[in-house]
Amino acid sequence: MSTVSLSESPTAPGAKNVSEGHPRENEAVRLPYTLQKLKTLIPADCFRPTLWLSLAYVAVDFTVVGALVWIAAQISAWWFWPIYWVLQGTMMWALFVLGHDCGHGSFSRKRWLNHLFGHICHTPLLVPYHGWRISHRTHHTLHGDADREETWYPMTATEYREMPGYVRMLRFTPMLLWLFPFYLMRRSPRHDGSHFHPGSDLFKPQEKWQVITSTVWWLAMFVGLVAAGWVYGPLAVALYYVGPYLIFIAWLDLVTYLHHTDPDVPWYRGKEWSFAKGALSAVDRSYGVVNEIHHNIGTHVLHHLFINIPHYKLRRATEALAPHLGEHYFQTDEPFWKSFARSRKQCHFINDEGHTTYFRSPE
Repeated sequence: MSTVSLSESPTAPGAKNVSEGHPRENEAVRLPYTLQKLKTLIPADCFRPTLWLSLAYVAVDFTVVGALVWIAAQISAWWFWPIYWVLQGTMMWALFVLGHDCGHGSFSRKRWLNHLFGHICHTPLLVPYHGWRISHRTHHTLHGDADREETWYPMTATEYREMPGYVRMLRFTPMLLWLFPFYLMRRSPRHDGSHFHPGSDLFKPQEKWQVITSTVWWLAMFVGLVAAGWVYGPLAVALYYVGPYLIFIAWLDLVTYLHHTDPDVPWYRGKEWSFAKGALSAVDRSYGVVNEIHHNIGTHVLHHLFINIPHYKLRRATEALAPHLGEHYFQTDEPFWKSFARSRKQCHFINDEGHTTYFRSPE
């Protein structure tokens, strides 16, 4: 078996139109290995976080963030602000990835340290750490399940036909790159609840105070921004924070969308779904020079298989495991902007029925 390269797949541009249906629709998928077997193929030390290294990444990222603020203040020219927004927004995305490690317990072996630094990394980004961490846990638990997935799940053909025009505009235009704050407030269309409210069905009763704690941290950050606007003026807050924040959200939505949206990646229903098959329904992508800056989050398939591997060990673990995954490993070196354009064009909905299904397009 060989690795599936998505950029050379049957549904690549100029080949079979995805609206005609995927050639493997409803084909039963059987994995020739178990999770336990796959784990033995990865060096054991890949599963152990190195605390000093995790702390070093946090220190470096915050240092760069501070340096960019200082440079922007020194230059303070109209031509530099867009450059600053892109650079700082990318660094905010990098901080989010570090908080993401904390949420998975791969930052350190101590839970309290994970939660402390999760708040330190996520609160400046207006992300409620525990609320997001818990919903993200659901995403990992049910990923690849067409009916129960938490985020970036595929809509059915019926849902697509009945979708209001404004929702279609948000979901199938570049507007989708700025949906994350709305997801935090109200989740996805199929789900109710909020990442800020402890009574949401996202959370278990024993998680109430964790959710409240993160909401309080979030409120403190929001009040701090309002106070900064009062002292320094709204324009200063817009230039130094809001501009980068919009770039950060765009990175977050772009990367998570591309992790899980491609016409050749299967979705499962009912008994056909399993954790391992769902975890493998993700894509490894390259983001060029940004790979190192955002801590190799594009190395995503192995992360879904084993969430407790720190980001700085994902590449080595993937190099050890990928050759053994065969046709069930999805990877592409296609430029990410081309992948984004292709997926937006070809990935609209899945069939209403079928145990193994793929994205289709009305075109």
